[in-house]
Amino acid sequence: MSKFWSPFVKDLVPYVPGEQPKMQRLVKLNTNENPYGPSPQVIEAIRAELGDGLRLYPDPNGERLKETIARYHGVRAEQVFVGNGSDEVLAHVFHGLFQHGAPLLFPDISYSFYPVYCGLYGIPFETVALDAQFRINVADYARPNGGIIFPNPNAPTGCLLPLQAIRELLAANTESVVVVDEAYVDFGGETAIALVDEFPNLLVTQTLSKSRSLAGLRVGFAVGHPELIEALERIKNSFNSYPLDRLALAGAVAAFEDQAYFERTCQAVIASREQMVADLQGLGFEVLPSAANFVFARHPQQDAQALAAALRERGIIVRHFRQARIAQFLRITIGDDAQNQALSEALHELLG
Repeated sequence: MSKFWSPFVKDLVPYVPGEQPKMQRLVKLNTNENPYGPSPQVIEAIRAELGDGLRLYPDPNGERLKETIARYHGVRAEQVFVGNGSDEVLAHVFHGLFQHGAPLLFPDISYSFYPVYCGLYGIPFETVALDAQFRINVADYARPNGGIIFPNPNAPTGCLLPLQAIRELLAANTESVVVVDEAYVDFGGETAIALVDEFPNLLVTQTLSKSRSLAGLRVGFAVGHPELIEALERIKNSFNSYPLDRLALAGAVAAFEDQAYFERTCQAVIASREQMVADLQGLGFEVLPSAANFVFARHPQQDAQALAAALRERGIIVRHFRQARIAQFLRITIGDDAQNQALSEALHELLG
C-alpha cells in the first residue's frame, strides 16, 4: 500500500530505538534507563492527578513546569520550552532553527537521531570527525554552517566537552544556532545553561528520562534566548498544542522539587560507574572516560558483536553499534548493584 505514501516517505531512514526485549529475568543494560525509580514525591503527585480532572485538557503552555525549571536553573520562564520528551523538543529545533540551506554540523559519532531529523526536514548536514580519543575538537567546527548540535556528554561515547570549550565554540560561531544536547549532563558534567544569557544563539536541551528516572513519562525541555524559544513555541502550536499531559506536568514538577532524591540517585549511579570502569579495566577492556550513566568499552582480544551475543545468552543485554570506528565497542548502561554484579560475573566467566 506504499502507493499512498507521500513521495518523501520512501527515502526516510527512521531512527532505531534501543531494544526493549520481553525476556524473563533480564539484566537490561542497553537503553540507559536509570536503575532507580522516580522520587516517591513524583508518584504521589501523579496519583493526585488521577481523578475527574483528566477529562479536561492540560495547560497547553506548561506554565508551572516552566516556572519550576526556570527557578531551578536561574533563568526566566520565557527562556524555557517544554515538550514531549527531548526528542520532540529536538524535532522542533531542527524544524525551526536549522533550515537555513547551509549544512548543519554534528560529530561523526553522535546521537543517531540527528541525521534522521535532517532527512525528515530536508536539512543538509556534514559530520565532523571526533579525534583519535573520540573527543570533540571545537576548532574543527570553524567552517560555514547552518547550525551546530552535539550531545554533552556525547552519546554513545560518554566523553564530556568542558564548559570552557563550549564557550570557545560559541565565541567563534555567533551567526548560527548552537545546540548542546545535555541528556546525560547530571552524571558528571556542568550544564551550559549558565551561558545562555551571554550567548543569544545558544540553546540547551535536557530530558527528565535519565537522571530523574522518568523515561516512561516523556518530558524534555530547552533553555535559551526568548527569541529562540518563541520559534519553538510557533512550531509546537502548529503541530501539537497540548504536548504534555496532566500526569507528566505534575510528575515533572515534583521531580525538580525533590532535590535530595535526585542528588542521592545520581551519586549512586556515578559510584557504580566508577566501579564498573575499574572492573572492566581489570578484565583488559579499554574504557573511554564517561560523564554519563553508561560506559563505552572495547576489548583488544574480543569481538564486540560476539561478546554482546554471549552476554545475551546469559540474559544480559548491552548495546552494540555496527558503525565505522566504533564497531568493536559496547555501550553498557550503569545498572543497580545486582545488575552490575551479574555483568561482572558473566564477563569474568566469558574472559576467564
